[in-house]
Amino acid sequence: MGIAKYMRATFQQEYKERSPLLRERLAEWRKEGSVVRIERPTNLVRARELGYKAKQGVIVARVKVRKGLRKRQKPMGGRKPSKSARFFAYRKSYQSVAEERANRKFSNAEVLNSYYVGEDGSYIFYEVILLDRSSPSIQNDKEYKNIIKQRGRVYRGLTSSGRKHRGLLHKGFGTNKNRPSVRANIRG
Repeated sequence: MGIAKYMRATFQQEYKERSPLLRERLAEWRKEGSVVRIERPTNLVRARELGYKAKQGVIVARVKVRKGLRKRQKPMGGRKPSKSARFFAYRKSYQSVAEERANRKFSNAEVLNSYYVGEDGSYIFYEVILLDRSSPSIQNDKEYKNIIKQRGRVYRGLTSSGRKHRGLLHKGFGTNKNRPSVRANIRG
């Protein structure tokens, strides 16, 4: 059994048992800002599965997203009360929202991928792996150079969580209008 397998097992055990270490981590993360750059990934095994390499130009950020429905401002003026709904569910996943927030903070980078690191009653935490477009080590890397060419890939739903909320991960019955996109099929 390799070291990665042991590391994965310890991480899974921490989350299953809600270990004191995990609770302390979540308490610290709650006090931090919504997007925080971190030195190295918390879950190294998962990060490496998703394409993380410890090299110059690879950025890791922890993002906190508030759980629950999105609240809209109450409209002013005379309207029918039943039409003044104020709470809406996100159409995107929390993970996609986290990726977009990280990309807004690091506008010179492209999102490679992201993964879940924990949650408490109010927030859910993700770590987002970003690639610096202007870094020579990223431009010369054969795996990364095609990703940095896709400008704004997170906003167009090209990351794995974006493809999921676009309905592209499944094939078969009921998915025939998802390709190339839902809007393209409406127009055609």
